[in-house]
Amino acid sequence: MTTPPDAPRTPPRPFGAVLTAMATPLGADGALDLDGAARLATSLVDAGCDGLVLNGTTGESPTTSPEEKARVVRAVLEAVGGRAHVLTGAGSNDTAGSVEAARAAEAAGAHGLLVVTPYYSKPPQEGLLAHFRAVADATGLPVMVYDIPGRTATPVEVTTLRALAEHPRVVAVKDSKNDLLAASQVMASTDLAWYSGEDALNLAHLAQGAAGVVSVVAHAAAGAYRQMVDAVDAGDLPTARALHVRLLPVVDAMMNRTQGAASASAVAQLLGATPHRTVRLPLVALTGEQLEHLRGALTEAGLL
Repeated sequence: MTTPPDAPRTPPRPFGAVLTAMATPLGADGALDLDGAARLATSLVDAGCDGLVLNGTTGESPTTSPEEKARVVRAVLEAVGGRAHVLTGAGSNDTAGSVEAARAAEAAGAHGLLVVTPYYSKPPQEGLLAHFRAVADATGLPVMVYDIPGRTATPVEVTTLRALAEHPRVVAVKDSKNDLLAASQVMASTDLAWYSGEDALNLAHLAQGAAGVVSVVAHAAAGAYRQMVDAVDAGDLPTARALHVRLLPVVDAMMNRTQGAASASAVAQLLGATPHRTVRLPLVALTGEQLEHLRGALTEAGLL
């Protein structure tokens, strides 16, 4: 007996379905605000997230030390580790350094690793394959490959992802490549769990079978994205489309008008999770005018 095409579907979700690429709260002086990190993580999980990705680009990974990254992981695990999957960034353009970061993340208690494509070096696909395998071999933690050629200059090609899918600990992809055809090809030919890493394409990825989202906009819209995932799972695309349209002003304000880490920190401040919207140079905090534009978009979407 065949399954009707509109039957509910629940793809494998090794890291949950609604993940936030979480900002790292900082004090006015730029020091870590670990209490703020715990509050922000708790508010996100309460709002509908079942996963958090720490120490990514949105989480100040380029500007925080290895020791600071471990402290953030421990603070968030203490706050919500029993209620959400807690991943941490462990990638760089140095394979040996990425292996060391992965082992440090495991020691800190992280549930999984986000490993970005090596940036700036522009390695060949054979180098990417060896890099990701080396990091996955270094610990017992499951790995989410982060494919974002707009920042790294190198895409992870379909054939490379298919080869990585054979590794027992490479279980997921965060896709910020914005190539829906390549995404569908990998989903059709592997067991990799697919996560949208581009908020503008969350609905498109979910509709073609993605496991979930790793979202910056979820700082403001975790509950709405939970509803979107549930609607797609139930085959209710009209509801999912309505949520997509409702969130468009916020996606535009957070991802197109300003830099994502700065806008995420500003949302955390606007929603009362942290007292400051500080980011570390070379990023700069939102200006008053930018903050008011963001506030207006959140209000228009019914999120503030």
